[in-house]
Amino acid sequence: MGTRSHLISTANALLVEEGVGAVTLRGIAKAAGVSHGAPLRHFSGRAELLSAVAVLGYRRLLERREQLPDGTARERLTAACHGYLDFALGNPAMFELMFRRDLIDPGDPELVAVSSAVFDFFAELVAAVQTPDWHPGTDPRLLATSLWAALHGLAQLWLWGGLAGASFAPSAEVALAVTLDAYLG
Repeated sequence: MGTRSHLISTANALLVEEGVGAVTLRGIAKAAGVSHGAPLRHFSGRAELLSAVAVLGYRRLLERREQLPDGTARERLTAACHGYLDFALGNPAMFELMFRRDLIDPGDPELVAVSSAVFDFFAELVAAVQTPDWHPGTDPRLLATSLWAALHGLAQLWLWGGLAGASFAPSAEVALAVTLDAYLG
């Protein structure tokens, strides 16, 4: 494994173990066993390195499409929504990093490609559910945007503890079921 890959791997491990605040260039270099200047020989700065780590998260999220069940379009979309929530709750630090535009470079070409692939796949699932009785004139990408925002908000608020007590929902899954019912009827 080259130094660049080792730094990404180390940053990912540090992220998982200690959270977003721990992924400083100095902290990553120390954990990787390299000089504190080594990361800047392989990345233009922290944002580029953290973007490479965020790419790993988007790839893992995209890989979940292989786990979707065979079934109706609605069943596949529902499973994808459950998968998104499961990913967020199971990987809170990665989930946070992936959407922290203040920490990553949102224009990073690899990050743009993989995050777009995740959204495009989700939009395809939404389009497959769209019927003459369910938002027939609405661009499926806008429907996907709205549903994704609801999923993301649910996951983030659950992770922050903002829904657990206030909503009386016994679990994030129960709240997701209500969300999906509201969207898909």
